[in-house]
Amino acid sequence: MKQKAFQDQGSVSHCHGCGPDNEQGLQIKSYWDGDEAVCTWRAQPHHCGASKEVLNGGIIASLIDCHSLNLAIVDAYKRESRPIGSSPKIFYVTASLNINYLKPTPIDKPLSLRASIVKVEGRKTWLRCTLSAEGQVRASGEVLGVRVWREAEEAREA
Repeated sequence: MKQKAFQDQGSVSHCHGCGPDNEQGLQIKSYWDGDEAVCTWRAQPHHCGASKEVLNGGIIASLIDCHSLNLAIVDAYKRESRPIGSSPKIFYVTASLNINYLKPTPIDKPLSLRASIVKVEGRKTWLRCTLSAEGQVRASGEVLGVRVWREAEEAREA
């Protein structure tokens, strides 16, 4: 049976990078691979950076950020033994994002993201993520995600 992406199970909905309900977003799809999260994504020509051949650095940062925070979210559901997307919904925000741009990232090749959890402490989750193309790591990131409580907001929306 094929896995269903975290995003398609309700981990997020409207985010620019990973929200399935955001038609103009990046529409990334993250999946379990052991204890890590993986994603394959293809850029469009309008995602270019300094030249038409390379991916924009802000897009790279968004991919690493969103992929990592989705892992933090689904890990929290897993630790609580709950289905992804179940109520009350679990939300994480980015407290810190550090990106290292190692090599230019080609815009016309499939990109692979791989994220792992470094540490969980209270509401905080530290993650690492790499972005690769053609078998080479092009960028890496460290993300600190913080869980935020939104039950009051959910009650207002109901």
